[in-house]
Amino acid sequence: MSAITDVGGIRVGQHHRIDADVTLGSGWASGTTVVLTPPGTVGAVDGRGGAPGTRETDLLDPSNSVRHVDAVVLCGGSAYGLAAADGVMGWLEEHGRGVAMEGGVVPIVPAAVIYDLPVGGWKCRPTAEFGYSAAEAAGTEVAVGSVGAGAGARVGVLKGGVGTASVTLESGVTVGAIVVVNAAGEVLDTATGLPWQADQIEEFGLTRPPADQIAAFAARYIEFSPLNTTIAVVATDAALSPAGCRRVAIAAHDGLARTIRPCHTPVDGDTVFALATGAVEVPPDPAIPASMSPEVPLITAVGAAAADVLARAVLVGVLAAESVAGIPTYRDMLPGAFAGPA
Repeated sequence: MSAITDVGGIRVGQHHRIDADVTLGSGWASGTTVVLTPPGTVGAVDGRGGAPGTRETDLLDPSNSVRHVDAVVLCGGSAYGLAAADGVMGWLEEHGRGVAMEGGVVPIVPAAVIYDLPVGGWKCRPTAEFGYSAAEAAGTEVAVGSVGAGAGARVGVLKGGVGTASVTLESGVTVGAIVVVNAAGEVLDTATGLPWQADQIEEFGLTRPPADQIAAFAARYIEFSPLNTTIAVVATDAALSPAGCRRVAIAAHDGLARTIRPCHTPVDGDTVFALATGAVEVPPDPAIPASMSPEVPLITAVGAAAADVLARAVLVGVLAAESVAGIPTYRDMLPGAFAGPA
């Protein structure tokens, strides 16, 4: 499986707690996903939801002073879950990562949260210990589905989760994404029981499920909660400026718009972070006018790829999800969709 860790130097760690007897509104079903970066990684962010829960996003404005990001934290627990970033900061401090100051280092750790409190218990939300454990567990293998920050995630009436994907461009640049799919909107067309994007239907070997399964799925659509959020990180090994990174984050949101309907609503906190490690230098196109940024062709290519891999990661997370607190999965409700070739 392709993953965001195909971008050299990017590491992902996850920690969650899911009680065996969790029911809706009672018990643990939440967690944290951490993306660790190599030194010198540039970051940016673009938020399109009307109700974001975030930390340190102002610092990522290209007009501000700090250029580099040490980690990005994706959390359950709504605004309470931002506490997990404290644990990641502690782990980074122990490892000497951060802005070097006279008395020590200050790690730069932006974060965003999803609203999963109604799935488990209201008091069952990530703490600093979750963030520390996720950072400690970071590596190149990325688990997907009901793990990490996706433990309590929902997507419409179905179980959501963590998904990841990557692609390598002809230029040699790699672009990857990791997403926590917790959307109020649906990733499936209620008329067909299939993803909105036709190419995803073929890629994942899906076929139209029987009419009775589609009808049962459509009947449950009215149950969705309007208070949800999809948060993601896209990363590349291309050398980009902070402003270029911001354009990639903006473009990556297209991946959400293609796969989730509706998204970016007034009660969503949809947020996408973009990271650029700078390991791969792509020569500027001499045809670009001198009055324009030489990054334009590279930003365009990386941004388009970021949207594609983020769209794929969304469906990966939903297909891999396992039922938690009685929330059905795609495979539970529409098993006929998996009758096609694997």
